[in-house]
Amino acid sequence: MRRSTALRTALSAVLLLGAWAGAGFPSASAADTPAAAPAPASDGLLTAMQRDLGLTASQAKVRLSQEKTATALQPKARHAAGAAYGGSWFDPATGGLTVAVTDAAQADAVRATGAAVRMVTHTEKRLDSVKAKLDKLDAPQGVSSWHVDPRTNSVVVDVVASQRTDNDVQAFVRKARAAGPVTVEQTTEAPRTFSAGTVGGDPYYTGNVRCSIGFSVYGGFVTAGHCGQAGAGVSGWDGSFIGNFQGSSFPGDDYAWVSVGNGWWTVPVVLGWGTVSDQLVRGSNVAPIGASICRSGSTSHWHCGNVLATNDTVNYAQGAVYQMTKTSVCAEGGDSGGSFISGDQAQGVTSGGWGNCSSGGETWHQPINEILNRYGLTLHTA
Repeated sequence: MRRSTALRTALSAVLLLGAWAGAGFPSASAADTPAAAPAPASDGLLTAMQRDLGLTASQAKVRLSQEKTATALQPKARHAAGAAYGGSWFDPATGGLTVAVTDAAQADAVRATGAAVRMVTHTEKRLDSVKAKLDKLDAPQGVSSWHVDPRTNSVVVDVVASQRTDNDVQAFVRKARAAGPVTVEQTTEAPRTFSAGTVGGDPYYTGNVRCSIGFSVYGGFVTAGHCGQAGAGVSGWDGSFIGNFQGSSFPGDDYAWVSVGNGWWTVPVVLGWGTVSDQLVRGSNVAPIGASICRSGSTSHWHCGNVLATNDTVNYAQGAVYQMTKTSVCAEGGDSGGSFISGDQAQGVTSGGWGNCSSGGETWHQPINEILNRYGLTLHTA
């Protein structure tokens, strides 16, 4: 990166590459890492949570503390449930983790970890097998996505409301229900990716496409696969050359990583865009369903919401993408590839969704740990 520009420009570039590139990867092989002691929540972060989640400042502080506890508890509770595990989620009403269990004999062991228990019929393994059958079907565009939902103890299929009576949609739903326990819900729009043509902001560019940096890894950054193919050159917000796409996958997956050189460097930071202070990345522990989550992107900047589902299959026009996380966070064109972070833990890179940040919508991210493991990368953490 050129260093003859003004101080603000230099700082912006540093934070860009570490910011978009910084939201929590411990190592290529670790799915969960010990969380460092949290820094006090910034006033900006609390303000964003109040705006997007309808909380007071004190409620936001309590929520962050509760979610950190639930995130750390999740793997312990899963181990305690054993083969009877039916999934888990954070419950904002109680402030704790709830675990679905199919065998009453395991319930006490789960409660002993500090989690609440809900008895259900189907294990997560059973529901995952049902979803795997749906993943092999050809889905029409009127089918938005499908995922395992531990709260309903079923596989939820989302269909676009205006196309629910379409013959192909109804045929897909019939096949889905024949595969096992399925719940059908309606959504407003079909998902789309959030790349965009060249416009101003703090982006990166590949040809005439603008996307957002996700998280810093040693040697580069990760981002969305639909933003560029392996070998494609990448330039920064100032037009200077950063590096090249070293790996990219889309559809099926939606992830990629870009090498960094030519005077650019990486830092473990997610850009707050003045809405919140720039956020340090300390790991990549997976936030449970129901937890709050925030997104940083070069178009709509900083917004927050909740984790709605994991292991979701998203049916884009270009093809299905698997193992995605669904959120209630809004996004817009150019936000693709940007950071999803919960507290100080990296969660994933922005893929696509529907809606916008004026009227609202839903957005999916590709989980960060899958990207690290796929390419043998190590997250740059503070």
